[in-house]
Amino acid sequence: MKFRLLKKNLLALLVVTFIVVTLLFSTRLLIFPENDTRRSSNFVRSNQGIPNCDLLKFNFGSLSELTQSVYNANYKQCVKNAEKFPGEPQLVLVGQVHNRPEYLRLLIRSLERAAEVHSFLLIFSHDYFSEEINAIVQGITFCKVLQIYFPFSTQLYPHVFPGQDPQDCPRDIAKDNAVKTGCLNALYPDSHGHYREAFITQTKHHWWWKLHFVWERVQVIQGYSGFAVFLEEDNYILPDFFHFYKSMIEFRKKSCPDCDMLALGNHKGLTDFTSMSNKVLTTGWMSTKHNMGMAISREVYYKLMGCSNEFCTYDDYNWDWTLQYLSGTCISKPLKVLAALGSRVLHTGDCGLHQKDNCRPEWASQRVEESLQMAKEGLFPQSLVLNSAGAVEHKAHMKNGGWGDVRDHILCNNYAKRL
Repeated sequence: MKFRLLKKNLLALLVVTFIVVTLLFSTRLLIFPENDTRRSSNFVRSNQGIPNCDLLKFNFGSLSELTQSVYNANYKQCVKNAEKFPGEPQLVLVGQVHNRPEYLRLLIRSLERAAEVHSFLLIFSHDYFSEEINAIVQGITFCKVLQIYFPFSTQLYPHVFPGQDPQDCPRDIAKDNAVKTGCLNALYPDSHGHYREAFITQTKHHWWWKLHFVWERVQVIQGYSGFAVFLEEDNYILPDFFHFYKSMIEFRKKSCPDCDMLALGNHKGLTDFTSMSNKVLTTGWMSTKHNMGMAISREVYYKLMGCSNEFCTYDDYNWDWTLQYLSGTCISKPLKVLAALGSRVLHTGDCGLHQKDNCRPEWASQRVEESLQMAKEGLFPQSLVLNSAGAVEHKAHMKNGGWGDVRDHILCNNYAKRL
């Protein structure tokens, strides 16, 4: 009897082993097809075990090849300049990049001018894939750089969800008519009666995926205990950015240990910068004031993950307004922020999600240079001063909509499982 049981268990174990090996082999074939000569050349490692970034190439030949390149790059996580700048990063900057190469060039120029930039790790997270943008980022030589790629980009799914399916309901059709026509998402208009637009939903999807991927999957920062500072491609950092960040960290330790987040930027530009350069305030986190140069710790990331379903089902296509909603609702204690009054991050973009025409990055460059000349006397303050302490409370607002489709909710909730 005992022998039969052992024999049965052994057979079961063999079956399970066969299934697991088959799955692993299938996954390997997905990432490295047998006829793909890049399998050996794209992932050449040096003696230190660092991928050879010069040999990691994107293939833009077809949609399937582009998709394969995205998954390969996210798997291999090639850190450019790693041998040139060894050691742990002192600051992690995460930039969300779409398709505004001229503004991206401005951001990179500002990074190159930043003091102690050699100690940074720059992570660029892309939802639009082009040879031009890749070349711009890969041209960086002044610090370590990692590129990650949003694998559910509408560029990879142009005619099916999460892109815009031809059978999706038109944005402005009435629900009754939508049900009659039988369009795919007829039962799921948003709070204002509109149906989803793929290009509108992508930014929130990308932001949430990026947050997961950076903290959970980026191997090079698994031992990193500092804050990750989140930027966008049309941001521009000041030369004393890192100096000010370190000053904020020290100030937080001594004077605001309950501050959850840092905000190194604001939307006031460099108005009165010299007089405000060394001043900070504490208050409740607000979308319209603290979403630029926002620094998040691993601890706050875990708080946000506890509210994944609330984030993913809240009917607002803006990640920052959704974050404000969570602060004081799902996150019972409202998020407290330590914010710079003299902004260390400038917003250069004069076009974006809702405005596509009349983009003038050359004007933005000129404005930045003029502003920096006026502000240079206020850079690198010796210490920080608390200017004011505002109320830390939940700030209610009206939902902006654009996020009523249940398909968006399901995909968003699954990022933690499908990175």
